Amino acid sequence: MYARMVAMPGRPDKMDEAQKIFNESVIPVARQQKGFRGAFFLTDPETGKGVSLTLWDTPEDMKAGESSGYLQEQIAKFGPLMAGPPTREVFLVAAQA
Repeated sequence: MYARMVAMPGRPDKMDEAQKIFNESVIPVARQQKGFRGAFFLTDPETGKGVSLTLWDTPEDMKAGESSGYLQEQIAKFGPLMAGPPTREVFLVAAQA
C-alpha cells in the first residue's frame, strides 16, 4: 500500500471550513478513484496547517490521480484557505495496525 501526504499551510480561522471541504467534497470523490483505500485529514488549530494523507493500493493508482487532474482539483478546493503552496510526498506503507 502507498500513501500520499499533502501538507497545506493554512489559516487557523479557516480550519472548520477546511475540515468541511475535506469531509463533504474530497472524500466522496476520492472513494470513486481506482485503488483508493482511505484518507485522513490532520489539522493543527493553532497554526492552521492541514495534512491530507490518502492510502492507495498501488503506486500506479496513486499516480493516475495526478495525471488525470484529480489531485490538482482536490487541492484547488482549498485555495482560498491556504496561506502558501502545498507540498506533496509519497510513502510506502511499511507497517499498519
